[in-house]
Amino acid sequence: MDNCIHTSTTLKSKIVRSILEVSVSDWESVYPHAIEGYAFFKTLEQSNMNQFSFSYCLVYDGSTLVGVAPFFTMDFHIDIAVQGILRNICKAIKNIFPRIMIMKTLFCGLPMGQGRIGLQGAREKILECIWERMEEMARHEKASILVFKDFNDSYTNDLQLLLKRGFLRSHSLPSTAINIAFDNFEGYLKTLSSSSREGLRRKFKKMAKDNPPIHMEVVVDLDKDTASQIHALYLQTALRSNIEFEVLPLDFFIHAWKNLSQGVRFFLWRTEDRRIIAFAFCLAKDDYFVDYYLGFDYSVAHEYNLYLVRFRGLLEWCIANKMKTYEMGQSSYEIKRRLGFQFIPLYVYTKPCNKLLAPFFIFHHKFLMFERFDPVFKQMYKEGAVFQ
Repeated sequence: MDNCIHTSTTLKSKIVRSILEVSVSDWESVYPHAIEGYAFFKTLEQSNMNQFSFSYCLVYDGSTLVGVAPFFTMDFHIDIAVQGILRNICKAIKNIFPRIMIMKTLFCGLPMGQGRIGLQGAREKILECIWERMEEMARHEKASILVFKDFNDSYTNDLQLLLKRGFLRSHSLPSTAINIAFDNFEGYLKTLSSSSREGLRRKFKKMAKDNPPIHMEVVVDLDKDTASQIHALYLQTALRSNIEFEVLPLDFFIHAWKNLSQGVRFFLWRTEDRRIIAFAFCLAKDDYFVDYYLGFDYSVAHEYNLYLVRFRGLLEWCIANKMKTYEMGQSSYEIKRRLGFQFIPLYVYTKPCNKLLAPFFIFHHKFLMFERFDPVFKQMYKEGAVFQ
């Protein structure tokens, strides 16, 4: 099936297994001008992320590229959102039947971050072509589920097509962001409620009084020793999460600073003896900043209140560098709400490849989605606290 031309109406499409089969200029002419550009996908491919298999659907009108959809395949744990007693029940079942809740799944989008599709021209026809290719690829790969992952409201009209093709639309974990409309950190504090503002001031004052100083360093290139240190901190954090879609290998950080030199920033927090106790992997483009990955030394994380120290350092960097939006991604919603972040609703569109699975998917759609288990998540949608 790879590289085989498929014709739908006046359009033609093909699947390629490497982004290197697409020129940078063609990619950038079609794919949204997102932070996760050509070099980001190249980094993913080079990073030995064995849990994923990447490919790309390319749609042409004549010889002109008019559509790009990134795909990836993985074994997906369908109980990923489940918490509480039901999570323990699922765990007990999996102890007896280890793969009963694992299904090979074909996704459109990214393992991390928001989903995006490049559409230039007749959008509905291009999407129809992408959907047809995805169905064909699922049969070839013997995938059980099709998923369009984490698309924001700007795609709602375009992706109505999927609902006509048997997909179900559900809330995914939202992303979070702050509009930066202030000139300094004190200006930011004034945007918060009085209780949040005074609470943060007390914490920062106490931290400055009680703890030895730590220093933030911003780097765009990384030696292997530093990369190994931050990867160890990343793993400390990632492996504590109840919901972790991807776990990055060390190679990701090494290739990121090589490929993403214009947009990547590594923020390191060091003690006086130069030991790294926290880091942030971030991407910046124009006036948009994404706080992608973090890592803490949990032996001192509480003592130094590293989450807040890290947040303040990144926000101050954004202000100094004229960023207008600071996106912090998914998870830790309660503390982000207190820090003034708003929520970016994201949606997943799912469809079983086997019609016999349809009743289960209807049950999953109604009872096992994220909002059923995260109280902050439920309250967020009740209040309509969305990002503008």
